[in-house]
Amino acid sequence: MILADTDVLIDYLRGHGPAADRIALELEHGLATTVVSAFELWAGSLGSGRRERAVQSLLGALRIVPLDEESSRMAAEVRHQLQARGRTLAMADALIAGICIQSGAVLLTRNTRHFQDIPRLALGGLGPV
Repeated sequence: MILADTDVLIDYLRGHGPAADRIALELEHGLATTVVSAFELWAGSLGSGRRERAVQSLLGALRIVPLDEESSRMAAEVRHQLQARGRTLAMADALIAGICIQSGAVLLTRNTRHFQDIPRLALGGLGPV
């Protein structure tokens, strides 16, 4: 399963670059995202009817993978391991990583720099941001 990170979904909504093209291709084959990315998309769209409709349409075409107890534990472990090595990771990114690891998914992102040092996380990167 391929899980799209928020950044590439935003690129798709804006019609920007190779990420938009890749998302369009993956949508034909059954693409997923996390509930965290769904939240981030909604948070960025509220107040604009046009953006809200675009987000609703996109999320309707995706499988939304939830945050459950095991993936939340995995996210906490990821964050703890990185902090022990002097690295910080935003909570949203830790949650996304935990969901991906728990579900055995590949994370499609442009933010490879944020996720590259996470053990057991498979990345389908589109280049650094």
